[in-house]
Amino acid sequence: MAYSLNSNWETIIMKKLISFFSIFFFFTFCVVARAQPEEKQKGDSLTDRPFEYRKVENKAFKDGEFLKYKLAYGIMNAGEATLEVKKVKKKIQGRDILHIIGRGYSISAFDWFFKVRDKYETYLDEEGIFPWLFVRRIEEGGYKKEQDYKFFQNLEKVEHVQKKEEFKVPHGVQDMISSFYYARTIDFSNAQKNQVYEFDSFVDGEVYPIKIKYAGSKTIKVDAGKFDCMIFHPVVQEGRIFKSDDDVTVYITKDENKIPVLARAKILVGSVRMELIDYKNLANPMAKR
Repeated sequence: MAYSLNSNWETIIMKKLISFFSIFFFFTFCVVARAQPEEKQKGDSLTDRPFEYRKVENKAFKDGEFLKYKLAYGIMNAGEATLEVKKVKKKIQGRDILHIIGRGYSISAFDWFFKVRDKYETYLDEEGIFPWLFVRRIEEGGYKKEQDYKFFQNLEKVEHVQKKEEFKVPHGVQDMISSFYYARTIDFSNAQKNQVYEFDSFVDGEVYPIKIKYAGSKTIKVDAGKFDCMIFHPVVQEGRIFKSDDDVTVYITKDENKIPVLARAKILVGSVRMELIDYKNLANPMAKR
């Protein structure tokens, strides 16, 4: 059965929703203000000292993890997304790497209207939880885009492979996909209501400070089950797409996996809902009721 779109607004909204993959993994954690990389102090250049990569304790995810989500606008299902973690044999700079693959696609009922087949990849440093390479392949309607970024963490720069452009970034900066995984390594065990957590992410040639605010806890029921969750709101800055912090809400399992099971976003007309529908090979037991 084909859905009928009755207005230009509905058409615009549905196109945005169906190409939802980047919207979810960027906007639900990254509704933020633009920022500039920190300036280095004189006499502290990377050539003056041996470089030490950071170490991040990760108990949240492992090789083989698989997550699947669905996206709905109101009562209409528009698309699905998957995330998969794979250990690779090849090393980068002698360091162990996790290959993370994210796919977003419109369901068949909407392909006639606006077909989406998006693929995002990040090659993540297993010990430092930062990216070495970000790969983006977008097919949305008749639009296609290829975008690769190489991260030189020891030189604090990012290179746009296709455009041969370079950008200065802080050490440990994340990309669109690695941000999702790094956020899961943060210790929220002593989080206080309204406490804000922040880290940097590089997207489309810009460095953004990602800010997420803890808002309490709640039991949430989705297709994948019933879970005890922590509640977070991305911190909204003036002039952004959402008017207040409460316009975007993310529910994350209250366990060591810290998996988003539900995300809600209020938009101009109605709301977007993204929820977990399947998961496999988790690093820890889920906080399931």
